[in-house]
Amino acid sequence: MWVEIKEDYAIFSIKAVPNSSKNLVSGLLDESLKIKIKAPAVEGAANKELVKFLSKMFKVAKSDITFVNGATSKRKLIKVPLNEKVENFIKELS
Repeated sequence: MWVEIKEDYAIFSIKAVPNSSKNLVSGLLDESLKIKIKAPAVEGAANKELVKFLSKMFKVAKSDITFVNGATSKRKLIKVPLNEKVENFIKELS
């Protein structure tokens, strides 16, 4: 499952693709949300860019987005506060 919804947050299973031409969600791939990131996978740059991208997309503070697992891997579990933007995004992809 690419997303797990709890009371006040969602946990996304993400496959990050660094060094892309632009930041974008490119759909679902193998039970994960595939997200392309402009930044390279060097010294945490791609993770910072990913958090910044999700923060803007879901209208939440960057500090509210946390890595549950996989901070040094291409496959990550990321916890995001549940709000209307997140709920609508999940509905659109489900």
